[in-house]
Amino acid sequence: MNRTMVKTIQWIGDISGYVELIDQTLLPAECTVLQIKDIRSLWEAIKVLRVRGAPAIGIAAAYGVMLGVQEIPDDAPSEEAKKKVNESADYLATSRPTAVNLFWALERMQKTAESCQVVNAKELKEKLLAEAEAIRAEDAAMCRAIGKHGAHLIPDGGGVLTHCNAGGLATAEYGTALALMFTAHEQGKSFRVYADETRPLLQGARLTTWELTQAGIDTTLICDNMAGHLMSQGKIDLVVTGADRIAANGDAANKIGTYSLAVLAKAHNIPFYVAAPSSTFDLSIPDGSHIPIEQRDPKEVTNFGQTTTAPENIKVYNPAFDVTPHEYIQAIIAERGFIQKPDMETIKRFFKIG
Repeated sequence: MNRTMVKTIQWIGDISGYVELIDQTLLPAECTVLQIKDIRSLWEAIKVLRVRGAPAIGIAAAYGVMLGVQEIPDDAPSEEAKKKVNESADYLATSRPTAVNLFWALERMQKTAESCQVVNAKELKEKLLAEAEAIRAEDAAMCRAIGKHGAHLIPDGGGVLTHCNAGGLATAEYGTALALMFTAHEQGKSFRVYADETRPLLQGARLTTWELTQAGIDTTLICDNMAGHLMSQGKIDLVVTGADRIAANGDAANKIGTYSLAVLAKAHNIPFYVAAPSSTFDLSIPDGSHIPIEQRDPKEVTNFGQTTTAPENIKVYNPAFDVTPHEYIQAIIAERGFIQKPDMETIKRFFKIG
């Protein structure tokens, strides 16, 4: 299936419609588009990573509220439907804890329901669907803008290192970190991307390399523990990753292993960048120590596919994310430009706070 013909996640139809999304657990061997028609299936899709990446999870959550409120008859009173919106949001919020876009989108859908003056459930559903579609459209536009702002960082003939997957599969389309690469490629630049495999679920190997090679970008897959060696050989000019939540001081949570890359980059005087839309910032928390870190199934570490690779009953520590302190980040690339040397003050100025 041609990736360019398939959207990561979208709503099909009117208020009685459903969600279509690419099942990312099956890539790259199989590109299967799922039809999600109830909120419980949508919750499961987020939980088991059929849809993943902070912006895409936010979009999925918005659509999930729509699926939840579909259970209310169109002619029911609007207050009954509004109650269902809150119940649906509370339920979806239990799917994954780290990506702030999930909670941002749910809150936005709840505020839409609270503020709109409608008579019945049908009118409320129409307002909610319009809001969910706006969330998706805004994300797509933000990703394009991130690419335009950051593409100049990639030198012609240079080498870029990235971790996990921050491409079109993690967003509405185009991506955050990969947006820089897609845009630079469209500008005619020649460069090489080194993609970490990203243990234990191999999002870099399965998803990032798939997206980049389909775009015709020179891509080399490496094991996570090879990054320092490549840096020491002078093959890496910059590191760019996405983020799942950015605190008010610029500390950024991303897929486990990102912090290690930032430390290695600093040791080799290589700039480390984070690409993320405004919706990924959580200005309610002062620093990264307040970011909840998801702990995942030990079998992701003890098994490689269907093959057991560790002794039975071995203790396992399997955090899905780590936090990179803002001191290691050269700049955050957002849809409205750069936050150079991010800290509490530069982020306040960016968001025009105070």
